[in-house]
Amino acid sequence: MPAGVKKRFKIDTYRRAFAYVFQGSAAFVDASTPSGVLLEKEVMGQEVNIRDMSGNRTVVRFGSGDEVVVQAGEEGVRFLLVSGAPIEEPVAWHGPIVMNTHAEIQQAVRELRNGTFIKPAH
Repeated sequence: MPAGVKKRFKIDTYRRAFAYVFQGSAAFVDASTPSGVLLEKEVMGQEVNIRDMSGNRTVVRFGSGDEVVVQAGEEGVRFLLVSGAPIEEPVAWHGPIVMNTHAEIQQAVRELRNGTFIKPAH
């Protein structure tokens, strides 16, 4: 969106929504405070999980409601708006693998290492 433009996006009240800002900045009305994207990075030889607030990579979560109002900042904004039905399940992740529990993550990593993570259909 160009600088200063204000837009409204309709959202189903039974869904959850978030915006991923990947360029520029904006004010999102009735949204939670933006948070950095949780990333895995290697720091001093160790893998650590950090919320990276560098660049424009931030996530903005929205509460309940039927619309999202966005006011683009001085340099405009580019973002991805995602809305979906909540699955109400726990989430565990490590790198590119997302499961429900840490035990499932460990099993998936073992399968990935031994080449059985994804078996082709016959």
